[in-house]
Amino acid sequence: MADSGLIIVDKPADWTSHDVVARMRRLAGTRRVGHAGTLDPMATGVLVVGVEKATRLLGHLALTEKVYTATMRLGVSTNTDDAEGEVTATASAAGVAPAEVHKGVAALTGEIMQIPPQVSAIKVDGRRAYKRARAGEEVELAARPVTVYGFEVLDIRVHDDVVDVDAVVTCSSGTYIRALARDLGAGLGVGGHLTRLRRTRVGPYDLSMARTLDELAEECVVLPIGEAVAAAFPRRDVTAEQATLVRHGGRLPAAGLGAGPIGVFGPDGELLALVEEQGRTARPLAVFAS
Repeated sequence: MADSGLIIVDKPADWTSHDVVARMRRLAGTRRVGHAGTLDPMATGVLVVGVEKATRLLGHLALTEKVYTATMRLGVSTNTDDAEGEVTATASAAGVAPAEVHKGVAALTGEIMQIPPQVSAIKVDGRRAYKRARAGEEVELAARPVTVYGFEVLDIRVHDDVVDVDAVVTCSSGTYIRALARDLGAGLGVGGHLTRLRRTRVGPYDLSMARTLDELAEECVVLPIGEAVAAAFPRRDVTAEQATLVRHGGRLPAAGLGAGPIGVFGPDGELLALVEEQGRTARPLAVFAS
């Protein structure tokens, strides 16, 4: 059986996140593999893959802060809001001044309401939006609250009628970077789409920890589940008596560590569970100890 833990993959372009999971099942020698936070095929960078018991961490890790480097092209709109889609409109962006770009970026920073791309995995009446869109349906998606903690412009490059904006975006879970590109272009009156995307961090896991699929084929490096939890969440060490309680799914008194998730570790350093504090008690979200 493969060790339980996380594998931090540097996803290549033109692979789906599901493709990466399928490859990792072969490399790790187990069917019990999943990923936290989908990357579109054109995107590269940090994809957090869970193996064995660590698959139960993935839903909690998917909610953490993410960082991306991106290139957004102003002057061209597509039906997917990225370079993989069909061009739906063009408008010269030659007259867009750098100051206007910075003003547009500032308007998309902070707590914003964002309409997801029509071609996305969000379900509408039980069907994925991208399936409806590809069937020719007009998909009405509701705006959702997201937080863009940072939107830093690194470079602005003018090429005839289009303008390329390189940026670093730090954001909450559920933020679509291609929707930011779309909305930046729309706000400037010229349209826009995403031409490059690389995720550099998911929570505490960044590119320095990531391995390419070729590297993982040579050595499948697994971050042990205890280390993975200690890096991502607050840590609580408990007594032997409390450890027995946790192993059986019991509740602990709250320790004032916040809502959670919180990693609970036994006296020997073994990861026992993830818990969340509610009032005076800490209830288990997932128990990992046998």
